[in-house]
Amino acid sequence: MLGFLVRLLPFWIREPLIILVGTVFGVRILFMALVDGEGWVPAVIGAVFLLGAALRVRVVVHALRARRRRPPATEADLAPVTPAPVTPAPVTPAPVTPAVRRPVERKPNAFAQASFAIGLFAVIGGALWIEGKLPEDGTAATGASRPAACRLDEDEELPSAYRSTPGAVTGADLCRALNRTELPELLGTPAERSVYASGTDSTAPLTDRKVAQPEARVEFETYTVELSATYNKLTVAQYAKLTTYGDGRDARKLTVLGRPALLTSDHMMKIQFDLGSGEGASGPVGQGPLARTLTVAFDGKDRGGSYDLTVWSESGLLPHDSALVDIAEAVLPRITRGARDQD
Repeated sequence: MLGFLVRLLPFWIREPLIILVGTVFGVRILFMALVDGEGWVPAVIGAVFLLGAALRVRVVVHALRARRRRPPATEADLAPVTPAPVTPAPVTPAPVTPAVRRPVERKPNAFAQASFAIGLFAVIGGALWIEGKLPEDGTAATGASRPAACRLDEDEELPSAYRSTPGAVTGADLCRALNRTELPELLGTPAERSVYASGTDSTAPLTDRKVAQPEARVEFETYTVELSATYNKLTVAQYAKLTTYGDGRDARKLTVLGRPALLTSDHMMKIQFDLGSGEGASGPVGQGPLARTLTVAFDGKDRGGSYDLTVWSESGLLPHDSALVDIAEAVLPRITRGARDQD
């Protein structure tokens, strides 16, 4: 349908239009392939777009040269062709019909048509560029990239532990609060954008699915951030005492948002699976990269339950502890119920 409509356009509108669109798409796709590292397939597609635009430019150049070489029409060419003189009859001469001068047909201005098409697409491209700079709420652009959309298990039934826990939030609530445009800047990597975000309505292990423990995860190229809420009776003070029985050298007590908090370090779990490709072998659970966790009580009185904010990276690089505190202070006040009906 679109191709049919394009073919209906005049030549001097259709060809500049195709050249402009092909050039814009070709440059954009090549930029994605060469700068963003999208691979060789987008590079080939971008090259095809640019090649098509170049061929159209050649067609337009030939058409312009042909118009310049065409000789202008003269009055002799416009006058009607008169037949050869015939010997008049001796009786009465035939009346002579005066030659009617045909009006010169005015051809459309090719330069004006091309300028109009280019100007129209410049306006459309500018409007799309301005729209891309605006954030989702329509306010002024902050310059930060839009975060990846949260992936949720909408079709799964909410566990009964959430319905029996007053005020329990869901994984969607946590993901909505965590997946913010300012999160990369808080992590110290303002140029990055989230590549994956999800929220799950899990339950705490070894509780027979009776303790709600929603989780949200946001992944970047450098760091992965995970936020969870555990609705049990364990206080932060009790958890701090438990760390003294283990390797609690990196544990540090502090106060966040007027609530008791604890910073701890631990290694993530690493599991390998062999899916038949022969590139890896299955094995037991191993030790993964080091992670830093900030545990914050639900309230200032520390009556049980807490939020856990965990950050890690595959390279083992960790942000400063102040980054976790800044993220908690920015994210925790924004956690609100409302993603699912829990009544």
